[in-house]
Amino acid sequence: MQLALTADELAFRDELRAFYRTEIPEDIRNRARHGQELTKDDIVTTQRILNAHGLAVPNWPVEFGGRDWTPIQRHIWHDEMQLASVPEPLTFNANMIGPVIAHFGSQELKERFLPATANLDIWWCQGFSEPEAGSDLASLRTTAVRDGDHYIVNGQKTWTTAAQSADWIFCLVRTDPNAPKKQAGISMLLFPLDTPGVTVRPIQLIDGCHEVNEVFLENVRVPAENLVGEENQGWTYAKFLLGNERTGIAAVGQTKVRLWLAKEHAKQTRLGHGTLLDDPIFATRVAELENELLALELVQLRVAAGSADGKPNPVSSILKLRGTELQQAVTELFVDIAGPDSLAREGAQPDWARRSTATYLNYRKTSIYGGSNEVQRGIIASTILGL
Repeated sequence: MQLALTADELAFRDELRAFYRTEIPEDIRNRARHGQELTKDDIVTTQRILNAHGLAVPNWPVEFGGRDWTPIQRHIWHDEMQLASVPEPLTFNANMIGPVIAHFGSQELKERFLPATANLDIWWCQGFSEPEAGSDLASLRTTAVRDGDHYIVNGQKTWTTAAQSADWIFCLVRTDPNAPKKQAGISMLLFPLDTPGVTVRPIQLIDGCHEVNEVFLENVRVPAENLVGEENQGWTYAKFLLGNERTGIAAVGQTKVRLWLAKEHAKQTRLGHGTLLDDPIFATRVAELENELLALELVQLRVAAGSADGKPNPVSSILKLRGTELQQAVTELFVDIAGPDSLAREGAQPDWARRSTATYLNYRKTSIYGGSNEVQRGIIASTILGL
């Protein structure tokens, strides 16, 4: 494959680079760069700016805000966004339910939901995982029973990210409990979170943040017109959705920015007669991470260059697996640079140092969501290696 960008691709990159750094508010980008919490307004503001310029959902059909770009252009769009620390379009909207509706939804669903989804007029959340159906998602037990023009939904979802901010949920439900294979009896429904019978409860995480939730569903009436695609075909749509999610989870550009910040902090950390970055053992550790990131970036480019048919690439499992491992390695690096300051709750310590342990703990999740890394190894073994 050709690894160097063409002259046209370089011009395209430079245009995006200038846009991200001039049109997206600097204060939002600075908070994102340093891992500080972004508000809902920050995320909505950014996505609406991107959408107004045709840069929110380039992977969608052109009629609904997409761009007729090559896979390499889409890669550049995403990579430069991360390098500029621009908050990415909400993944539940842009990478998950949006593409599913665009590919499998009725024309009525497309016209009803896609414009609002691209502009973040609707904030979506994902109702997939359950207390006993996480990585083994096909074991989900939430039921949807047809009742005239509605489905009656009962069950529970858990680890529902950002449900406290969301307006609607895309939810996997079991519509055929007698299907010969458990994957064959699943459907996907859409409904607002203020529907009677929906209860959202926060889950307190180990880092002290409220990011995920439990969602209880008790006799929730969902119009049958809110069914995505065909009944009992939800597993197909879920696999399509998760393939898109895993590619984005790699976050190579974001990890490169975090590693650069770690090096800057190490330069300011005194060690003996020099700095921590002068220490050969530490410098070797940083160099190894940089090499691993470069290797992963090349895999990402290969996936982008080979994705002309638009189908999810099983190599996305490699990107998810290694990308999340490197994200975790960099958060661990921050803790080691901060040293005892990483345990401080208050005082004169730098803000980044006090937050380093919470960030490290929070990033334990990356090897679990989107299909755990153990599951990804199974996919790689069977689908790519043929074992």
